[in-house]
Amino acid sequence: MPSKPSLSLDTFPNPAPGRDYLVHLEVPEFTCLCPLTGQPDFATFVIDYVPDKRNVELKSLKTYMWSFRDQGAFHEAVTNRITDDLVAGLAPRYLKVTARWYVRGGIFTNVVVEHRKRGWKPTQRVDLDSFPLQSNFR
Repeated sequence: MPSKPSLSLDTFPNPAPGRDYLVHLEVPEFTCLCPLTGQPDFATFVIDYVPDKRNVELKSLKTYMWSFRDQGAFHEAVTNRITDDLVAGLAPRYLKVTARWYVRGGIFTNVVVEHRKRGWKPTQRVDLDSFPLQSNFR
């Protein structure tokens, strides 16, 4: 049976809830309609999150993103709505949604929205470039 647009976001249990790790997703074919002209708007959405207890199921994310295709929405509004829906479904430790809107009227628009779970602090990043390495390891 073919897929259909859907506003539901399915999730599954985080397989490693004791560890902070980044899930990076890119949605390069997002479309919605300009609420003023009805013309299509195109964007690439980049979703980065550190899961807590739940992860997003990818097919449901695809059909969720597809559900905006025939809706009129300002760039800022749709980016914030997607962020709110992901936060509601996942309750992640951290979430960042970046919407890179393609040129319209000579203007590119990027909208970036972040969410941090109250009290969550990221683990310190290990920067391997700061460690002196012996020349035979480079």
